Amino acid sequence: MLQLLRKIAFPFSLLYALVVYVRNRLYDFGVFTSKSYTTPTICVGNVSVGGTGKTPMTEYLIRMLSDKRVAILSRGYKRKSNGFVLADWHSSVLDLGDEPFQLHRKFPEVAVAVDADRRNGIEQLESIINPDVIVLDDAFQHRKVKPTFSILLTAIDHLYVKDWYLPTGNLRDSKREARRADIIVVTKCPVLPTESERTELVNRLRPLAHQDVLFATLSYAETIKNGEGEELPLQAIGAKKVALVTGIASPKPLLDYLYSKGMVFDHFQFGDHHHFSDADIQRFSSFELILTTEKDFVRLHGKVNNLYYLEISHHFDPNDRTILENKLKSVI
Repeated sequence: MLQLLRKIAFPFSLLYALVVYVRNRLYDFGVFTSKSYTTPTICVGNVSVGGTGKTPMTEYLIRMLSDKRVAILSRGYKRKSNGFVLADWHSSVLDLGDEPFQLHRKFPEVAVAVDADRRNGIEQLESIINPDVIVLDDAFQHRKVKPTFSILLTAIDHLYVKDWYLPTGNLRDSKREARRADIIVVTKCPVLPTESERTELVNRLRPLAHQDVLFATLSYAETIKNGEGEELPLQAIGAKKVALVTGIASPKPLLDYLYSKGMVFDHFQFGDHHHFSDADIQRFSSFELILTTEKDFVRLHGKVNNLYYLEISHHFDPNDRTILENKLKSVI
């Protein structure tokens, strides 16, 4: 049914494509302006909606830049607050949105801020924090800011080069805009590709001369956490009645991982960034153990008992990691 509706919506996708084209040309011709900043800015984003691993990539950068004073700026999707908000000890998921709150909770030493107006957000951070570098989370399509360095993510099973515009496809920006990226990262590879596989994928993406194409796998933890300092090995929960609750764009890699571990569970799937209602929680609250993603955990914590999450991270081979490190060092 969804695929049929997407095909029916094709005329709307043509209109959307026209709007995107005109908007980008207005920036290209200088009718709309892109502003640069003295503070180095690293943009992490995509040209399609959801499911490319932006938050794990932001976490990867935080760890890679641990010797710098890093600030994170996000829009704060589906937050209940307005304007610029700088996270502090009493901030909640409603103030920041799920992904920024996850970053704030995980990296309390890092300044995390949200603002739909990226220019204002950067200026506020420069004034209040004076960071060495600002990571712009999910900002590739926000052309009011011209970042110092841009990382474009694309999932290996949904490469942007074979996609189409919303609502028929998943593109929210033109594939042509990939030319603005400094590095293209192919994410969610089941395993790191061989040299021949890399060559094939690079040929499909057709990067420009200045663009490196890197490849990352999603690495899942062997233990689950409850947010209160308790950890359990995955093997220890095999005999329990488990509910897996996901509110993310693409739960398939997580499902594949859990199935590969021989786990049995009931899967309760919701839309990306879903705000869980009492009725939703009632559906799975009686299970012995509720397993979820780290992003969903921050929206469910305190609302249900026996709640645990599974951490994920990007993994690069040493050569790709060195390329990324060297590129970042050249601009920071």
